[in-house]
Amino acid sequence: MNKEKTTFEKAFTEAVDEGLLMLGESGREVVYFRLRHSHALSKEDLPSHQEIFVECLRDIFGSGAKAIEKTIIKSLCRKLGLAYVEKENFEFSECLNEIKMRWRKAENTR
Repeated sequence: MNKEKTTFEKAFTEAVDEGLLMLGESGREVVYFRLRHSHALSKEDLPSHQEIFVECLRDIFGSGAKAIEKTIIKSLCRKLGLAYVEKENFEFSECLNEIKMRWRKAENTR
């Protein structure tokens, strides 16, 4: 596994952990429990299974999942040293892909 991938994955995992804290410790644990028991995923698996993670959030919280998703994206931007850019039509996977591209570009210019 290359260093770039490891750095991004670590930041993503930490951002998810922080973002879920908006639910409190027990709320965060409920999400992780659901991921483990319904999808056989640990939090370390999330960078490779982002779609399943978002699907799980939306199953649990419905439209309220968007607030959690935005919090995670903001946290990820902060961890990677990128500015958060508010999108009119927020879509988690699109934002994540954009952040990944912006981060790679910033890393290549350092």
